[in-house]
Amino acid sequence: MQKILLLGDEAIAQAAMDAGLSGMYAYPGTPSTEIMEYIQSSGEAVVRRIQRKWSSNEKTAMEAALGMSYTGKRAMVAMKHVGLNVAADSFINSAITGVNGGLVVVAADDPSMHSSQNEQDSRFYGKFSYVPVYEPSNQQEAYDMIFDAFDLSEKLSLPVLFRITTRLAHSRSAVVRRRSQPEKNMHLPDYRQQFVLLPSIARRKYKALLSTYESLKYDYRLSKFNNFKDGTNRRLGVITCGIAYNYLMENFSGTEPDFPVLKITAYPFSKDIIKDITDRCEEILILEEGYPLVEEALRGILDNSLKIMGRLNGALPRDGELNPDIVAGALGFPVNSVLSVPGVVKMRPPSFCKGCGHIDTFNAIIEAMKFFDSEGVFSDIGCYTLAALPPYSCINSCVDMGASVTMAIGAADAGLFPSVAVIGDSTFTHSGMTGLLDAVVKNSPVTVIISDNLTTGMTGGQKSQATGRLEQICEGIGVKKEHIKKIVPLRKNNKENVGILRKEFEYKGVSVIISSRECIQTATKRKKSQASEE
Repeated sequence: MQKILLLGDEAIAQAAMDAGLSGMYAYPGTPSTEIMEYIQSSGEAVVRRIQRKWSSNEKTAMEAALGMSYTGKRAMVAMKHVGLNVAADSFINSAITGVNGGLVVVAADDPSMHSSQNEQDSRFYGKFSYVPVYEPSNQQEAYDMIFDAFDLSEKLSLPVLFRITTRLAHSRSAVVRRRSQPEKNMHLPDYRQQFVLLPSIARRKYKALLSTYESLKYDYRLSKFNNFKDGTNRRLGVITCGIAYNYLMENFSGTEPDFPVLKITAYPFSKDIIKDITDRCEEILILEEGYPLVEEALRGILDNSLKIMGRLNGALPRDGELNPDIVAGALGFPVNSVLSVPGVVKMRPPSFCKGCGHIDTFNAIIEAMKFFDSEGVFSDIGCYTLAALPPYSCINSCVDMGASVTMAIGAADAGLFPSVAVIGDSTFTHSGMTGLLDAVVKNSPVTVIISDNLTTGMTGGQKSQATGRLEQICEGIGVKKEHIKKIVPLRKNNKENVGILRKEFEYKGVSVIISSRECIQTATKRKKSQASEE
């Protein structure tokens, strides 16, 4: 079969199409974004008319994928780890409703917080929801697992969680493709009340879910990915999870470990596979990216004096990514890293792109705020959060998507005036609209500044659901038309913009200011594309 070079994200996307995918649903979020982008750019997806438009947020993506599954067709939904928090309501309940067509939920975790506001381990959502979890260690495994994930989903009528991390998502490797499967035909559920979670139905289905989850430990589609290899040195045994297996093996270039190694890449797993290694060894080192999920489970399974090492006892750091050097140190090997940074190199903080419209927006905000005692504004997730850093230093919050508007409401309730929120256009349609509705209903004295760069800029310039719709949305929600202002953030307009901002800050009601100018990056790409076409 064909061998191609793919990112981990791309391997997952290609596998889904090869496994008969009918619908792909997602909201852009690093490190998951390239899954949707790969399918959107696929000629095969165009020919087959695979659904592949961005959703407004992760919850709507999850629910649309569940709707596709309802028809008996295969669907995938992808998001970063904090996006799974947004989708959690529908994701957790989908385990109880069950699915009809295969449904795979990809959660891309970001240990070390390269582009995220927290570290999070999505494997816990699998355990919490009682659904199977795959955690591939490389691109080929990710590709192969997708086929089993869809098959298992349909066999058990359960969604399947597919957990990856940044390093796997954004590294490349050769992947051998399988023969492509046809899409499933539409067929509605035999039990028409399957998706109706009235308490009487939900209680019955929850009991069935618990029973199914226990049997999962022995399903071959999961268990075949968990492999034990014995060794002659029985003093130490190592349990690795997902990509951590690679960090172990990079310490044995051209050789094999002489101690037992258990590789876990699918959950749940049986006690039997754990006993294969724990019964042989005096000490166990557990290598897992993220939370000490397996380590905690192992401590609960064993009731003997076996020494267990990992993130909980300090053998590995409690936070951040693993790497070969950290693993070498935990194994007692000498660590001579060649990756040390010379002292002459200084860390440079991130900054706005030269020519970014956010610069002129915040310069106007800072100048307008000088007329008031209040300092700083509320914000959330987006490029504009960089205004928390010098030379602007005017952002006071960045908690989650949409929190700027609702935190401004709470601060206004406490007496802060003016209470100002800055939110991006894509973030506004993701989860800011409901906060604005709360403000309208309460007639809160808040000013919401939508910094509209006509794209989802932070994740690479994907299409924003808000483009061309912001004024109508705000008016439809109930903001008075005379207090919906539009400004163009340019240096030549600064005086005029400051005047508009100051006037709306003084207004003791809900006002919205749309600061609109195309992202400099997407504008540059667009102009280059137009020039090449000419």
